[in-house]
Amino acid sequence: MKKAVDTILVDTFVDGILDPEKEMLGPVKDGGHIIAHTAPGCWGPMLTPELKGGHEVTQPVFVEGAEIGDAIAIKIISIDVTSIATASGSDQPVNGRFNDDPFVAAKCDSCGTLRPKTTVKGIGKEAIICQNCGKEAAPFKLTNGYTMVFDAINDIGVTVPKSVAESIAKDGKHYMRTPENSIQNPVVSLAPSDLVGTIARMRPFLGQLGTTPSKALPDSHNAGDFGSFLVGASHEYAVTQEELDQHRTDGHMDISRVRAGATLICPVKVEGGGIYLGDMHAMQGDGEISGHTADVAGTAHLQVHVLKNLNLEGPILLPNIEDLPYTAKPLTDKERQVAKKLAEELGFNELEESLPLSVIGTGATLNEATTNGLERAGKLFNVPVEEVMNRATVTGSIEIGRHPGVITVTLQVPQSYLEKSKLLKIIKDQYLA
Repeated sequence: MKKAVDTILVDTFVDGILDPEKEMLGPVKDGGHIIAHTAPGCWGPMLTPELKGGHEVTQPVFVEGAEIGDAIAIKIISIDVTSIATASGSDQPVNGRFNDDPFVAAKCDSCGTLRPKTTVKGIGKEAIICQNCGKEAAPFKLTNGYTMVFDAINDIGVTVPKSVAESIAKDGKHYMRTPENSIQNPVVSLAPSDLVGTIARMRPFLGQLGTTPSKALPDSHNAGDFGSFLVGASHEYAVTQEELDQHRTDGHMDISRVRAGATLICPVKVEGGGIYLGDMHAMQGDGEISGHTADVAGTAHLQVHVLKNLNLEGPILLPNIEDLPYTAKPLTDKERQVAKKLAEELGFNELEESLPLSVIGTGATLNEATTNGLERAGKLFNVPVEEVMNRATVTGSIEIGRHPGVITVTLQVPQSYLEKSKLLKIIKDQYLA
């Protein structure tokens, strides 16, 4: 193996499949840094049937010392948008242009080529052309879409009228700032303009961040909701439900709180962990309810730390304090004094010292995702699920990452529980440093 480095620069991408058998970059040292130039997610890859997974995430990085059963804490140092403009909107698969799953097994309905290479010819909704037969071949169409430009300091996005969208579409890669090694077709080529003059605040985050699954999975399907499309599928990446639950690492989350300042703790299911990232979003409300948001190219700076023998089933998020629900924010000294006085008046002094965290759950539906998150938290702290439910109710919240099936179970957890689960130090570093 190569000598581990302190910092690794990443600008290469997978073909849509996260494959534990493929070579990783690195290794990077425990405590080292990953700086990545990421490609836009969702719509660009969805218009590029050659890609096999619905996204175009970075080539995974091997972290020195990370063994199966460990976890890797990923501190997000910074996220910066480099795109000048993007386009997005709600989608509809095109009948006849895919086998089972348009994200994974797109095909040309004119010549029958599976996952054909395509090119952009002109602008507009028919601009994605099969290189084999010359016919339009996008496996998805926009049902309601917009083109958005960003201000110079990345504070605000504004949707533009048709004339501006068409001007941007003529030089899509320039406006999207698509990385050199990316093969995706720029979504701005479609020139959508159903929303005009809409103003949106920017707060970029990573829709994809995590560790490599222990079985080859399409990148956008490394989660319980999109992953359910693989169960019983006819293509080569089909899995059983048991295999999906065993191998997925839930790196595709679309949780807007996975942003600069947050820490994500990810399970290690293959040697070295295999840290990958992508699908950067300029902004998004909880739920990503249209199915897509403003996907952008950008740069991200991460720092990684190996946590030994945690045996996590899925990720744990330590959000920024301002992103925590009101009931989950760390208690102030004044609040603790009030609680202490109240306890003394009633003749007891057993007051918990607690800190917050968010356990991520995924599933085919939001209800299944919630059950998954609650059960993961119960196993993590070796307590009944009912206790987790009570704590999440009075000291936290259930929040939606992505509809249809990504949630966070956020709660304050007694420090005694955190110590037993080997999480106390990193959570103290996040909230008490």
